[in-house]
Parts: sequence; structure tokens; C-alpha cells
Amino acid sequence: MGENEDPQRLKRIAAAAYDYENDPRWAEYWSNILIPPHMASRNDVVDHYKRKFYQRYIDPDLVVESMISSGSSQSARPTQSSSSSSNEQARTRSSGSTTRSSGSSTNAAPNPTSLRWDRQTIQFSVNAWVLVVAVLAIFPLIPKNLSNRAYRLSFMGTACSSLYSLYSLYGKPRAWNLQAVQVWFQSVIATKDFIYFIYCLTFVTSHLFLKFALIPILCRVLEHVAKFLRRNFTHSSLYRKYLEQPCVWVESNTTTLSILSSQAEIGLGFLLILSLFSWQRNIIQTFMYWQLLKLMYHAPVTASYHQSVWAKIGRTVFPLVHRYAPFLNTPISAVQRWWFR
Repeated sequence: MGENEDPQRLKRIAAAAYDYENDPRWAEYWSNILIPPHMASRNDVVDHYKRKFYQRYIDPDLVVESMISSGSSQSARPTQSSSSSSNEQARTRSSGSTTRSSGSSTNAAPNPTSLRWDRQTIQFSVNAWVLVVAVLAIFPLIPKNLSNRAYRLSFMGTACSSLYSLYSLYGKPRAWNLQAVQVWFQSVIATKDFIYFIYCLTFVTSHLFLKFALIPILCRVLEHVAKFLRRNFTHSSLYRKYLEQPCVWVESNTTTLSILSSQAEIGLGFLLILSLFSWQRNIIQTFMYWQLLKLMYHAPVTASYHQSVWAKIGRTVFPLVHRYAPFLNTPISAVQRWWFR
């Protein structure tokens, strides 16, 4: 018996000692967890998801127990046991509207779970809608007017989804003053949802219709939709027949999708620079987007992918600059000082 428990005990100790803060996958994993804000601030909830992250990415043999009997509900049961009988008597004596009110209170008891499910369902509905609209926007046989409208709706839907996710996870500022807003802003600025929200705002107001900009949106919604389908439709015959293999492929290739998104995002930056030489140029949009690229380079949830792409670009471009255009070394050094600042 002890021999069977010792390995799991060592695995739990290793999971608790793991350096999650320096693993960019943890920040991305945690930003995609949809739970109410009051639960996200509880240490036992955070530790539970850290163990699930450790089981998924580090040690699949780690056994992670459920949270059904954990948290404040467990500690509240013994304190409320003495009053449960009196509450039951009061409910039996009451009638009419009091009966209906007690019924509504009992139905509202599992509120956190239902809220969490509702938020996941809303996110899935919006992301599935964005997926359909984005496919319409890039489909070549769609009329231009309809394609352009679907293009803008894709960014609007993703912006709403990201903003809703930010509100669900972080709430709103405690007070509407400069200090409280600044504290709240610092807590969300490095999250993936905030980055995608600014990304969508950059393109939804633009007169340029760069269908290339939909690649990161498609990668994002594919991940969210596949994750929801795998968690909630595993017993559906329709899912098992048509959707299981694509969903498994998406979830097993999230790194590939993230690299593809980062490559598209960086490529868009250079496309916007080229657009400055056309009649559709937008200097403010280009400046804002390169500020966003700088944030993506430094934010933990996207830093590893963007830094890898920029390293490949540097290995290709710098030797050519040194050989054929050494006069560009000075402006490139100035840009690098601004970039790493």
C-alpha cells in the first residue's frame, strides 16, 4: 500500500516545486482557464490547475484529484449541519411564495459551476461564430462586399470574446480612479486576451483588408472550439465520427498554431510598413501595431514564439546587411535599442 502511494507523493512534491512562473506555457494555460474571479483568487484552485498543467505537460502519470469536495464548501458543511434541520423545518412550514423562494435558493446553490459552464458556452458560441465568419471572409468565391463585412465581423467577434474573457477572469477595476485603473491594467496587459483585443481593434477600424491578418484569429478560435468540443461532446456520435480527429490534431499541435500565428503577426508588421508607400497608408495604425508587436515580444504568453521567429529573421537578414548595406547598421541599432527598452 505504501509502495503505491510513495510515487504519487513524490510526484505531487515535484509538481508543487515546479517553477511555473518561468514556464511560458503555464501563463498561456492559465489565461485560457475560464473560472469566476472569486475562484481564480483562491490558492487551492490555482494549485489544482497547476497540478493539471504539470500532468499535461510534464508528468502524465501524476494523478490529479477533483475539486468537488475541496474549497470553502467543504469547510462550510460542518458549520451548517446544525442549522440544516431548522432550515428544513422552516421550509416545510412555509407555503406559497416562501416555498417558491426556498426552491429558487436551493436551485442557486451550485451557482459557481453553472456560471462557469455558462461562460464556457458563451465563449464557445462566439468563437464558433467567428470561425464560420472568418472562413467566409477568406473564401475566394464569396462576393467582395460580403467578404469585407465578414472580415470586420471576425475581428469584432474576437474582440468581444477577448473582452468578455478579461472581464470573467479579472473583473473590472476596484474603483474608477487613476491608481485603481493602473493596477488593473498592469494585471491584464500581458495576457493573451488583452493582446488579441488590441490586435482586433487595430484592424477592425482600418481601411486595409488584409486577409492575412485573419490567420492568428483562426488559430485562436480553432484552439478554443476544439478544447470545448473535446471536453463536452466526447459522448456525441456526431463528434466521434466527424470532429474527434480534427480536435485531437488541434490540441496536439497548439505549439505549431502559435508559431504560425507569430509568423503571421510579424509578417503583418512588414506589410503595414510596405502599405505606407501606397495611397491606403495609415501611419497611426502602423505605429500602434509595431507597439503591439513589441508587447508580444516581451509578454510571457507570446514571447517564446515571437523571439524564435525574430531570431530566425536576424540570422537571415544581418549577414546580408553587413555584407551589402553596412550603412543600415546605425538605424538598425537605434531600432533595436527602442525594441529592447
